[in-house]
Amino acid sequence: MFQNFGIWQIALILVIVLLLFGVGKLPSVGKGMGQAINEFKSAIDNKDKKSDSDSGDEADEAKTG
Repeated sequence: MFQNFGIWQIALILVIVLLLFGVGKLPSVGKGMGQAINEFKSAIDNKDKKSDSDSGDEADEAKTG
């Protein structure tokens, strides 16, 4: 999908983002995006751990029951 972007298209997108948010807001926008990505990753990891422990509980109940 991103293979089709050239340097000029990426530069144009960056200029538009700069115009929309301004120089002063860019650090806070980047920080917010980074925090959102970290929260998303931790939620995925917690879901994986929860699903692993859930399947383990069912196996334990089948052995004892």
